[in-house]
Amino acid sequence: MATISERELVSVRRSAPTPSSGTSTRPAADPRKMRRIIAEDPEWSLATVPRLIDICVKHIVGNFADNPLLDELKPKHKEKVLESLATDLPLRITAPLVSDEGYWKRCCKSRWNVCDTDQYGDSWKRMFFERNMENLIENFVPESTDITEIAETLELSKDFIKRLRIRQLLPQIKDVTVALTPEEEVSDQGSDTGTDDTLDHFDFGVIIHKLDNLEELSVTYGVRNCGMNFEWSLFEFTQKDCFLLAKAIKSCAHLQILRLQRCQIEDEKARLIISNLLQHTGLKILDLSHNKVGDRTGRAAGKLLSVNKSLEQLHLSDNQIKAEGASAIAFALKKNNTLKVLNLKLNRISDEGGKNICHALLKNTTLISVDLSSNGLGEQMAAALAEVLSRNTSLRHITISCNKLGVAGG
Repeated sequence: MATISERELVSVRRSAPTPSSGTSTRPAADPRKMRRIIAEDPEWSLATVPRLIDICVKHIVGNFADNPLLDELKPKHKEKVLESLATDLPLRITAPLVSDEGYWKRCCKSRWNVCDTDQYGDSWKRMFFERNMENLIENFVPESTDITEIAETLELSKDFIKRLRIRQLLPQIKDVTVALTPEEEVSDQGSDTGTDDTLDHFDFGVIIHKLDNLEELSVTYGVRNCGMNFEWSLFEFTQKDCFLLAKAIKSCAHLQILRLQRCQIEDEKARLIISNLLQHTGLKILDLSHNKVGDRTGRAAGKLLSVNKSLEQLHLSDNQIKAEGASAIAFALKKNNTLKVLNLKLNRISDEGGKNICHALLKNTTLISVDLSSNGLGEQMAAALAEVLSRNTSLRHITISCNKLGVAGG
């Protein structure tokens, strides 16, 4: 076996490069300056080891429901937590704690395909709370659904709700255990005529008195997509419903817009609602379109215009108002100085009611838009209308389409 003598070893040591002999530019050339870790996994890399801050963020997010920690974090760490929070966390945790719009945007998009913040003051949080409350009300079944969930959600949402648009209200579930006579089993007359026992709906008095920021309430008493289960009772606005709603809106002094469309409302119920609005100091828009109201409601609307000093828009389109009701409204318009929009299209006011409206427009100086289309107006209306157009200086839009004004009407 060959051995290295002491002289040869000294020679090798002398010939070995020193740290100052140019190795500073090539650290790998000097084993003493290079530390290497040889892993059993050839794909192992130091980059795969998560940072401590990432581990902490993941832990906070994973335990947020049990230990919500947010305000104590630095802004950059708080942002990371909000980006990772689940959108299905209980509202009792997120509502009072999370104000970040980015989080509520994710919540909205996870539940609804169409999201437009233009209708919600550009606020994702307001959109979520309003639409969430609307969903709870629309799926509430009286005497079957527990009101507790709505009550708890209301406490968390009340500061953010400014508008409620209820597209359906479910009635009570019929008791199918009651025995029917053979005639009742084979006859659908009750369903066609709406003579079945009426069914009550959600009581808005439960929530309205707590919604201090509510400005608009739009309600349709009916069931959407009922299909072959259609019955008139599903679309019945009962006397009890009317009483409870009228009482609720009377106590809601900050309400500005009330819409009750397609509710099968008749004169008696409309008069009850309007009577509770006579002294309402904040209402600006009243919409009772697409119902069954007639001249008695027209007279009630006239009284409302005479007494109420805040109403700016009155919509009574697609109803059964005739000349008498239109004349009552016209009489009130002569002294009213707040109403700006009057919509009476698709009624039956005829020439008599139309001429009275025109005579009122000669004295009224605040109306800027009037719609009298599809009202059976004839040639007698033409002369009165011509006088209005020549003398009224405040009116900007008047619609008289789908009438028979004839040659005299131009």
